[in-house]
Amino acid sequence: MRVLVIGSGGREHALAWALARSPRVEALLIAPGNAGTAACGENVPIAADDLDGLLRLVEARRVDLTVVGPEGPLSSGIVDRFRAAGRPIFGPTQAAARLESSKAFAKAFMRDHAIPTAASAVFRDFDAARDYLHALDGPVVVKASGLAAGKGVVVCDDAAEAETALRQMMVERVFGAAADEVLIEERLAGPELSLLAFCDGATVVPMVPARDHKRVFDGDRGPNTGGMGAYAPPPDADAALVARITDEALRPVVAGMAAAGAPYVGVLYAGLMLTDDGPKVLEFNCRFGDPETQAVLPLLASDLAEALLACVEGRLSADLVRFNAGACATVVMAAPGYPEAYPTGAPIHGLDEAAATGALLFHAGTARRNAQVVTNGGRVLAVSAIGPNVAAAAARVYEGVACIQFEGAHYRADIGQGSGGAGEQG
Repeated sequence: MRVLVIGSGGREHALAWALARSPRVEALLIAPGNAGTAACGENVPIAADDLDGLLRLVEARRVDLTVVGPEGPLSSGIVDRFRAAGRPIFGPTQAAARLESSKAFAKAFMRDHAIPTAASAVFRDFDAARDYLHALDGPVVVKASGLAAGKGVVVCDDAAEAETALRQMMVERVFGAAADEVLIEERLAGPELSLLAFCDGATVVPMVPARDHKRVFDGDRGPNTGGMGAYAPPPDADAALVARITDEALRPVVAGMAAAGAPYVGVLYAGLMLTDDGPKVLEFNCRFGDPETQAVLPLLASDLAEALLACVEGRLSADLVRFNAGACATVVMAAPGYPEAYPTGAPIHGLDEAAATGALLFHAGTARRNAQVVTNGGRVLAVSAIGPNVAAAAARVYEGVACIQFEGAHYRADIGQGSGGAGEQG
């Protein structure tokens, strides 16, 4: 097969790395890719949101399967466009992708299909939202309904913090149109869990569960980010819990979408909180997570290309998805200042030394200038390592991280320690 991966982050590098290992993949294109994906296949300078350019590329290069990494093209209808042109593509349609592109839609869908989730209310008017907020008793979470690159969520300790978040979203418009609608949601307590699953419109096959760390600083402090690290599988997420979440959250989505005439094909990602009342869905994403993908795919024992193609062709089965025993830990190395403004263009040193430790290096915000790899984004690298358990994997990953230097490099030193990810209601 000739395969195209769309995107330029760490998730896309992990996808390209896994696909390049498949005996079914003859040629691999990544658009636009980064300095790391160039080692897996051919980078093509077409932006992920250039749907016309991507379709022309697929037709010109006779691509057999396209894999969409980021959420933007999905919400813009790339799957609908490619299907109309007869081009196989892995991902949900624009209608199905509303589960991620509109948190308001997702909440209504969960309510209609009895999927356990936090209580919430949706507002388009600041004054009405503020009045509702001050009538509540207890901490809340304020969320922009639309796509905000993983940053449109503010976990608030009191009404004053929540009002500030509302004002920033609805009055100051820090997230633009993503906050045309805003959710005020009850704040749940418990450890966070991410469960990704392959879907072919009818069948659901879960992957190994993962736990990510969204806050920028150690101890789950500071603002939310797109993710500062992850590990898989968490020791508290056994097979029985995965089966329960699949039955209570994932299968109802696929059945509900099919009944609505929008069969769900692609990866369905449930972000959950493990509360005293059982697992509750915080959000759905409609693609591989980042950085969860960098912790999950290194454990995949079966052929990723075969699983993706089976989803597209409507023949997914559990025997096509197998994972190795053990665990994987991933640490994100970020530019100074992330998730706010950050510099780019800093030379990155020590990549070969890190790889020599056995670490897997997934590039995210990188570029190549002449022979030098430099920083080119907020999250620069995701460093992953495998071990017999989470503690061993975490110890190994930090050996790799210690080898890498770039000016102002920031990373959390506690990925995989303790419960991790607790209270990450994102």
